[in-house]
Amino acid sequence: MTRPQAIPSLEEERIDERTPLYHVVLLDDDEHTYDYVIEMLQKLFLMSAQRAFHHAEEVDTMGRTIVLTCELPAAEFGRDQIQSYGADWRMPESKGSMSAVVEPAGKPGLAYGLG
Repeated sequence: MTRPQAIPSLEEERIDERTPLYHVVLLDDDEHTYDYVIEMLQKLFLMSAQRAFHHAEEVDTMGRTIVLTCELPAAEFGRDQIQSYGADWRMPESKGSMSAVVEPAGKPGLAYGLG
């Protein structure tokens, strides 16, 4: 007598069919003000002032903050927008944009795209 084979559950199949998600991670530096971070996040990601301020605090205290989680093409676009936003006119020592990386969601430490 043969035993019936296990049939994968629908939930397992749905997990396999999901598109992988990626984080856009803003990295801290000493060449940009809170106002710059807040302004940039509001313009690029349409964040409220309160939410953008929260990210400014987090990047300042933790050294990084996840500003967006989405599919890879959108994450790469978000990273590129951050990295091309320009210098902070409020600080003479600011020579360019902030840095950002793209990381697979749920797998910290596997960042790429440090351009």
